[in-house]
Amino acid sequence: MYEKKNPKDLSCGIGMTLEIIGGKWKPCLINAIHKGIHRPSELARQNPAASKRVLSLQLKELEQHGVVRKIIYPELPPKVEYFLTELGESLLPLVDMMEKWGDNLLTKEAQ
Repeated sequence: MYEKKNPKDLSCGIGMTLEIIGGKWKPCLINAIHKGIHRPSELARQNPAASKRVLSLQLKELEQHGVVRKIIYPELPPKVEYFLTELGESLLPLVDMMEKWGDNLLTKEAQ
């Protein structure tokens, strides 16, 4: 198994936050799930630049950290949906601030 050369510093709040939501697509996934997009195929359509493999890995990491909850419905074909947990809901103000900051930057650059 791959081991990073530099161990992660989880002794500060920023390090812990980046461990949980750091990743190119994690904040986008959290935001999309909050807005009602729950199925993996819908999340992939919402983020077309991301490969399905990467989205799947990042959803798995979010699930391992307790940010999202995965529900597999017992039917054929299998139906999977993701929902935010209480911990995931607590990240919404941070994700919202990130979105607003980025939107403001895009607006300034467009001027």
